[in-house]
Amino acid sequence: MIQGFDPRTGEPVGEPVAETTDAEVDAIVASALTAAPAWGAGTELARRAAALEAVADALDDRAGELAVIADTETALGGERLTGEVARTTTQLRMFAGVVRTGSYEDAVVTRAEGVIPDLRRINRPVGPVAVFAASNFPFAFSVAGGDTASALAAGCPVVVKAHEAHPVTSDVTAEVVTQALASAGAPAGTFALVHGVQAGLRLLRHPDIAAAGFTGSTAGGLALARICAERPIPIPFYGELGSVNPGVVLPGAAFSRPAEVATGYVASLTLGTGQFCTNPGLLFVPEDVGLLSAIAEAVGASAGGPMLSGRIFAAYEDAVAEAEDHLGVTALAAGQPGPGPWGATPRVFQLALKEFAADLAVLSRERFGPAGLVITYPSVADLLPVLAALAGSLVGTVHAEPGSPEDLDLARQVVAVLEHVAGRIVFNGWPTGVAVVPAQHHGGPWPATTMPAYTSVGTAAIRRWLVPVAYQNLPAELLPPGLR
Repeated sequence: MIQGFDPRTGEPVGEPVAETTDAEVDAIVASALTAAPAWGAGTELARRAAALEAVADALDDRAGELAVIADTETALGGERLTGEVARTTTQLRMFAGVVRTGSYEDAVVTRAEGVIPDLRRINRPVGPVAVFAASNFPFAFSVAGGDTASALAAGCPVVVKAHEAHPVTSDVTAEVVTQALASAGAPAGTFALVHGVQAGLRLLRHPDIAAAGFTGSTAGGLALARICAERPIPIPFYGELGSVNPGVVLPGAAFSRPAEVATGYVASLTLGTGQFCTNPGLLFVPEDVGLLSAIAEAVGASAGGPMLSGRIFAAYEDAVAEAEDHLGVTALAAGQPGPGPWGATPRVFQLALKEFAADLAVLSRERFGPAGLVITYPSVADLLPVLAALAGSLVGTVHAEPGSPEDLDLARQVVAVLEHVAGRIVFNGWPTGVAVVPAQHHGGPWPATTMPAYTSVGTAAIRRWLVPVAYQNLPAELLPPGLR
């Protein structure tokens, strides 16, 4: 049985949820495979879009109830969780629009001429997809989140492996999704939920699962990616893993607005108790006492909160201890601890660029939670090669004084490096906050993701669940509708 816990108290909450057996997983995948032809049919785009909108409407109708349930298992707060349901339904409606236009099919026709045959290429759904839900977003990256929405939009049945940190939330959300799809005429087996680590592994190894999506830790993602690669027939694994999201403050910005930079940094660092994949884990600043003092003051005025689980809290405490004990690292400031047994304390440490570069592999690790490392650099020329040596991240930020030609020239150099280090670059802002819009790219070089060319947010997320097929000299009646 899987038991949820209240992060504010550490006590059990809600009824335990049964783990899905191997036989149940097999039956669920068999049902998904049966549903695939009808759900992915090119003649059913309008019906598929309407089904996605029906799911969005059903979730909106129960947003208050869902937020209350999720708050008991995550302690993320009603306002945040209600907003997250809205983000989830926005994604579903966005993908409904993508399906309705048919543009995602990317149909291309080369007509026969001379020795060249008639060739027509179109994107087709890859087949049943496994989605592994995230702990830190119980709606937007969980049962009905972006992976599920984009895969369903692509025409792929989806089987979600629920996260152990919010089992009841997962069950209730899945019930809403299943009922809405059925009412909209989706074939049985289009969507299902499984619980338990063993069920997730069984799902990933099932020969009828064609692709998988994951948001979580680097260690967990690596283990699942290895399973996908070692299957008799390997499948693509779209994993969003660790990210430290380096930020660079240039001299003009540091000297002209230290308080603004400091408060913005700390607000981003501590948002959601730091439990964001876009958390600004590394901040590179000039050797300026004023900015460091402003950061220390902002950190001291901050407060932590309860973390999502005891395991996540323990990992945070270990990561903080590792940084604290490292040679050359000194404590800059600490905030107030969060309530309860899993209450995290915001911590920010500092060290010089030379010391950071001497042990880059250890010091640049992700510390999931409200912990940051501030690295002072003597010059941007010294900083650039260190920045270029960082592992991949989802986001890189640069802060410059817009009216300063010197700062803007340095910013151009920093951006040129960040293009190879991060999937999104933010100017005079912070990495937390990922807009659900067509132009978004929520991805990045390893280990931020396993597939840097793909995104898990925005309309392009649908591409993960599609494969191009070219048809040569087929009569019209045998072609997919989008190619006739």
